[in-house]
Amino acid sequence: MAENVQHHPREFVTQRAGAAALYTAVDGAQLIVTLDGVAVQRWQMAGAPAGLQLTLQSGGEDALARDAALAACETAFALYPGEAGLHLAGAPPALAAQLLQGAALDAGAGLLQLPAQRFWQESGVWLTRPGSGAYPLQYVMSHGQRHPLRAPKPSGQVYARHIPWLNQVLSLRTVDIDGDLATFNRWMNDPRVAHFWQEEGDLARHRAYLEQLQADPHMLPLIGCADGRPFGYFEVYWAKENRIGPYCEAADFDRGWHVLIGEEDVRGRPWVTAWLPSLMHYIFLDDVRTQRIVGEPRADHHQQINNLDRNGFAKIKEFDFPHKRAMLVTLLRERFFGERRLVPPGVAEHELSYFNHLATRSE
Repeated sequence: MAENVQHHPREFVTQRAGAAALYTAVDGAQLIVTLDGVAVQRWQMAGAPAGLQLTLQSGGEDALARDAALAACETAFALYPGEAGLHLAGAPPALAAQLLQGAALDAGAGLLQLPAQRFWQESGVWLTRPGSGAYPLQYVMSHGQRHPLRAPKPSGQVYARHIPWLNQVLSLRTVDIDGDLATFNRWMNDPRVAHFWQEEGDLARHRAYLEQLQADPHMLPLIGCADGRPFGYFEVYWAKENRIGPYCEAADFDRGWHVLIGEEDVRGRPWVTAWLPSLMHYIFLDDVRTQRIVGEPRADHHQQINNLDRNGFAKIKEFDFPHKRAMLVTLLRERFFGERRLVPPGVAEHELSYFNHLATRSE
């Protein structure tokens, strides 16, 4: 197909590892998936007795067929975040077979069923580097703790997702010490950040801090970006080797995280509802064996604890770390995907105005 489609600012973007992004434009009740401005698939959206249905109108026979179909599905779920699933019709046999190898189920009568909780676990849509889930299982001992040998750390961008209510691509990449040091230093010396992190210092101190983390197999320091602009810092860790392990009876693939949001204009609820579930999404996608995410915010950090509560975390108990009084919180994989936490409940109407605009055009 050689039809050219002009890009406009209200398209959905699906990042693809090692290739250009796919764009999905909404034209009435049609979803047009394009690559480099050329349409590769066209889907028709319609209501059906069993829920929202997408019917393939054209395309679906080339090497991009599976990626393009999943991009269209991501757009449909963004337009209708309350849908528990989609039905797909008209997929050629080869495309149907590819989708059935992933999240789709055979619904009979030529239809495929795509439950939302399965779709959001299609790691290849959002991971931009291979995850650690395929790494062979081997146990080792470190610091008196028996745990799986961890996969080598990735480098560069690891995750990307278009956030419709911000109309920006949120991405996660590994820390580049030379390139990120000055920004990291500024963030750590921000009084608001320093109150909770207590890691103020000069460039030399922060270089040593990051170098230590990069050398530690159980820690992964990440930078969060919005349309490429750094806005925050995240530490993702394997809980069993971490100091939190004894307090939460950590399983082999439980993970935890720390966060600081460094840019003032990236604070507030529209942003929390973007970066928080995206970070959890990345952690769960990176290794299918991760069934639980744990956290230990300061017990007096009421705003963060409230944000976690709204995003599916359970408050387990308060406990004493050597350096702080903490609240143990946990998020189960089953709850995150089962409750479709990528668009958290309670997002304000004005934050979903982009959804509402496009959905109105589609009906």
